[in-house]
Amino acid sequence: MSQYFGLGDETLWNPSNGASRMFRRQVAVFEAELELPSGIGPMENDECQISPDTFETFVNALLAKHRRTSHAIWLALCEGFIATVLVLAERAAIKVDWERHGAAPEAPLEDVQVSTVTGMSAPADAAAWAAGLREKARELGRRMPR
Repeated sequence: MSQYFGLGDETLWNPSNGASRMFRRQVAVFEAELELPSGIGPMENDECQISPDTFETFVNALLAKHRRTSHAIWLALCEGFIATVLVLAERAAIKVDWERHGAAPEAPLEDVQVSTVTGMSAPADAAAWAAGLREKARELGRRMPR
């Protein structure tokens, strides 16, 4: 069995029921974390529609939060979700402003990792940050059937 995430008549992703269920539960977590709707609608009759405008806002807010964070555990917990979202965004022709997100964070850093040895950690270099997320998305995209 599988489910469909779509934009109008176009299927963006056709995961197994288990992967779909896990992803949708993570969507709820990140909607709460960002205090924003994702634009990913409810699953009805094994189909879920994505609202492109709302999804674009969510994707960019998610990347902005990721960029302001240097906490290793927070990053580890969210990077698979973010890579999955980036694949859906690309397939939906959502514009991601990598240059803006790669710049120094506009808001204060959040969830900063502190070590007694090295002190406070800083977010990754902009180019390395963007390249890392894009590579993870490319890897996952090859495993995300339509």
